[in-house]
Amino acid sequence: MERILIVDDDPAIQRILCRTFTANGFEFFVAGDAVSAMDLFHGARPDVVILDLMLPGKSGQELCLEMKCSAPYLPIIVLSAMIDEVDKVMMLELGADDYVTKPFSPREVVARVRAAVRRLRQRSNKSEVLKFDDIEINFFAMEVRRAGESVPVTAQEFKILRFLLDNEKRVVSRSELLDKVWGYRCYPTTRTVDTHILRLRRKLEHDPSYPVHLHTVHGVGYRFVR
Repeated sequence: MERILIVDDDPAIQRILCRTFTANGFEFFVAGDAVSAMDLFHGARPDVVILDLMLPGKSGQELCLEMKCSAPYLPIIVLSAMIDEVDKVMMLELGADDYVTKPFSPREVVARVRAAVRRLRQRSNKSEVLKFDDIEINFFAMEVRRAGESVPVTAQEFKILRFLLDNEKRVVSRSELLDKVWGYRCYPTTRTVDTHILRLRRKLEHDPSYPVHLHTVHGVGYRFVR
């Protein structure tokens, strides 16, 4: 039985989610503030976190970062009344896995939780350490080393790497990356993808101007080759 940590200070939202998860056979824990949330996070070891952004004590943004530092692959689904696209993009950049706006459909939340659990199970069956050239990528620990030296990589860059590596040698379009990694079917500009790929090249390629592993397929997207 999957364990869900609900982090929301609105009693009405808590009741809706508790009824929903009870009806669907989930075990759940509820926190209404940042301190309780982190206590339950460490004690209950949830499989998925449902996270509001406006909380007493700390913001949801701070909690997301803190949780991801301790458990990089813990699925975090943001549940927020903040509907601005900038807020959504920022949370995904911080490592959140999904974003649902209030008011919400309980059935949709359950579907997204189940999808997050499926992705986590699929990932657990894959190798979490990849080596090529002088690069070593530890996806579980979210660490990259180049010639033995640590390379700083953001949560979003890890998501891009994971998706490209899972689809090695296949050409992945920019729109597919936006859909699968950022979670958007419509996005202001695909230049966001290009910017992230450029940063990854600077970190992983010996000569970013002539990449060996992160190839551009002009007019389409990108392809990873070891």
